[in-house]
Amino acid sequence: MRVSTRGDYASRALLSLALHDSASVPTSVRDIAERTGLPQPYLEQILLALKGAGLVRSKRGVGGGYVLARPPEMITLAQIVSAVDGPIVAGEFGEPHANGACDHEGQCVLLDFWAQVGEKMREHLSSFTLADMVDKVRGVAPAPEPPALSGAARSSVR
Repeated sequence: MRVSTRGDYASRALLSLALHDSASVPTSVRDIAERTGLPQPYLEQILLALKGAGLVRSKRGVGGGYVLARPPEMITLAQIVSAVDGPIVAGEFGEPHANGACDHEGQCVLLDFWAQVGEKMREHLSSFTLADMVDKVRGVAPAPEPPALSGAARSSVR
């Protein structure tokens, strides 16, 4: 899986809102863009997608801007990436066939493996919340450990 620029920018924007405790006071797109170094026009599009996914709310007019729609503990990295990039999958391979309906040698087995890889990616990204990221930025929590590889996976990486 490769996280797109949109996924990265969305994560950075929401982390900025969480770091500045924007639950009550809206933050303008311009302020978010300045704090994060993200291009404002692109950020506006991303925030609209995050709003559509229910991750942020907006307020119009003077003093308007964006606030988190939920506490940072309730927003996962998987939700953020999915909001702007769509479903988290290993690839566009389709669903595993049922009842032995494979057309090509090994196809069903590989489709099942790719589905499992996508599920592991979703689980891993779901294990990180905005609150976790805030804690890491503030030095309250250690950086995440890379996932442990099984013996077979370790030997194939070498």
